[in-house]
Amino acid sequence: MSQRAINQPVFKKSKLASFKNELESRRSTLAKDLQQATADLINTEESYADSVDQASAQTDRTFILQLKNRERDELWQIDEALRRIEEGTFGECERCEETIAEARMRANPSTTLCIDCQAELESEKQRFPGRA
Repeated sequence: MSQRAINQPVFKKSKLASFKNELESRRSTLAKDLQQATADLINTEESYADSVDQASAQTDRTFILQLKNRERDELWQIDEALRRIEEGTFGECERCEETIAEARMRANPSTTLCIDCQAELESEKQRFPGRA
């Protein structure tokens, strides 16, 4: 952890409050959607006349589950961003410990890397698939 994070937050309190409100709002929406989707999936008992319809319905269900898993991942990322706000490290790159640009944080408040470190990470993944 950098000395800056220990001494002071990366963003002023008013900006942190704005980010926190945005994250909490998104979290609430996602949580409600996931809860409803889970209930819908559990309570759906469909019967199909032929195997083609059943296979199509199963494919649709699999696709919905994949989307919901992505939303669960986003929910986890939001929780982590909220934790970083509480710790005072929100907006600090986890690799180089420099401040992440506010525009980047506005575009993706749960990001943990500055644009340079993100580009470097993506480059490493392309050069060494499976390692980074």
